[in-house]
Amino acid sequence: MSTPTDTLPARPPRWGLRLQIHTLVALLTGVFVAVLVALQIDSTRRSVHEEIVAANRVASQLLQRVTWVYTRAGPGAMGQFLEQLGRVRANDITLESDTGEVLFRSPPSIYKQGREAPAWYSTLVAPLPQRQVIDLPGGRLTVEADPSRAILDGWDELQRLALLGAGALVLLHLGVFWLVGRALRPWPTIVTGLSRLREGDYHVRLPALPGKEASLIGREVNRLAAAIEEQLDARLRAFEAERRLSEHREFMRRLEAHTDAERRAIARELHDEFAQSVTAIRSLARGLQQRLDRQHDDSGAQAARLIGDEAARLYDAMHGLIPRLSPPALDELGLPDALTGLVDRTRASHPGITLEWQAPADRDALARALPRDVARTLYAVAQEGLTNALRHSGARHLALALHGHADRATLQLEDDGIGLPADAQTRGRHGLRGLLERVQALGGELELAARDDTAGADGRPGTRLRATLPLTPSPPEGLG
Repeated sequence: MSTPTDTLPARPPRWGLRLQIHTLVALLTGVFVAVLVALQIDSTRRSVHEEIVAANRVASQLLQRVTWVYTRAGPGAMGQFLEQLGRVRANDITLESDTGEVLFRSPPSIYKQGREAPAWYSTLVAPLPQRQVIDLPGGRLTVEADPSRAILDGWDELQRLALLGAGALVLLHLGVFWLVGRALRPWPTIVTGLSRLREGDYHVRLPALPGKEASLIGREVNRLAAAIEEQLDARLRAFEAERRLSEHREFMRRLEAHTDAERRAIARELHDEFAQSVTAIRSLARGLQQRLDRQHDDSGAQAARLIGDEAARLYDAMHGLIPRLSPPALDELGLPDALTGLVDRTRASHPGITLEWQAPADRDALARALPRDVARTLYAVAQEGLTNALRHSGARHLALALHGHADRATLQLEDDGIGLPADAQTRGRHGLRGLLERVQALGGELELAARDDTAGADGRPGTRLRATLPLTPSPPEGLG
């Protein structure tokens, strides 16, 4: 069952990564250019102010000196001097008579003639008006600062800076566009690979991707796909193995049920038909022997006696075989009582052996809870274990116990014999391989090992046989 994942809410992206990067670069570049422009305007304003103030001051001082020389000659002489002087940079000079007549006005500047800086720019960088008035005899000389050319120089410098910034911005965006495109080029391949993984195509592998980050992501995606594919293959193999095991168990159940039915049929046949035939042979042999005795035919009587004795031995062997094929007590009284009968018969046939029997506390409840196939399998384990221990281990002391639990039953047989050979598990000796298949077919476990305790007084390790079967066999697990 899958556990719910704790997924944080995410806002769907409205812009692609490339657009976000370009927008960020444009904003940063715009801020940088704006700062540069502001610094340039401020620097131009300071430069213009210093230049205009200085030029106006120099021009005013010069003209004050000159006017002292030309005072006696009158405004006309001053006008001739100014005509010869021409235009003074960054200053407009006007000479007026007392009547207001303009005797001289500075000619317009020919530097960048016909061009002016934008009004907004001029407003930003223009210094405060600088105006000097010099009184002359019979007239007035006015010196007024003209920053228009200096402002125009600043404007031209700002335009060059703006063009440089725009070019740098274009080059920067082109470089960012190329770098981002190169970095993002592998992403469609990665997205395609992840989409195919999501659709269940775990054989997909990404090629070698350019770029450090994309290469790392590609390798991790390939490792993820390989891990998923390997895990899925392992689970499929496990499921297939479980399916085959389940089919084998089902086959073994049916085979065991069929074998059990055949055993019961053979036991009934032996008891109902063969036993009567053997009894009839014994009766006929006894009657033939008596008649031959009356006829004093000793050889014939001896032959009839041998036939009767052999029929008797066959009858006894048959009655010993019937409980092994289908113990009547197992179906009539349940497993605990059937094992009690098996223990009693074993004690009677092997008087020199000590066999302890530990029955469950609630015999009747366990007998009712055990399914028939589980009871027959546990009985077969006890029967086979006792036969092997008595025949091969040389044990003198055996202990058989049956325990019932809430969901399983456990049968355990221990002996003080010579122990197990090294290859007992691989060879499957004494019919244990068949018992193992029967137990596993019912979802149980069969363990054959040395005893948990130390060796006995004679130094022999002994053997422990333990079978555990569920009261309700569970189906094998799959891919759930």
